[in-house]
Amino acid sequence: QVELVESGGGVVQPRGSLRLRCAASGRPLSRYAMGWSRQAPGGQREFVAAITWSGNNKYYSNSAKGRLTIARDSAQDTVHLQMNSLRPEETTVYYCARATTYASRWWNESWYDYWGKGTQVTVSS
Repeated sequence: QVELVESGGGVVQPRGSLRLRCAASGRPLSRYAMGWSRQAPGGQREFVAAITWSGNNKYYSNSAKGRLTIARDSAQDTVHLQMNSLRPEETTVYYCARATTYASRWWNESWYDYWGKGTQVTVSS
């Protein structure tokens, strides 16, 4: 059984930064593509970033490009989402996700089958 645990959320002022962290128990993350999604209450879930198991390829949604950066830490077997220049409308819960084995379309959310419980990010002055 795999459990994903997000951390690093909190309250930040507009144009501030946060770094989210995802760790797992059960199986190493290093063998899988990983991603991050966010979903505001009553809103549609948005798949904002993904990274291949090697870390050589990354995907970003249009709203994430230039401000969000996904990365892997092989030594700690974690995945991070660095978020800069945050906006109030990005206040929501952020979820870490793990792709299926041999996910051929790792940039597509439908290939992800394990999700964490999320970490709340609040952007407010």
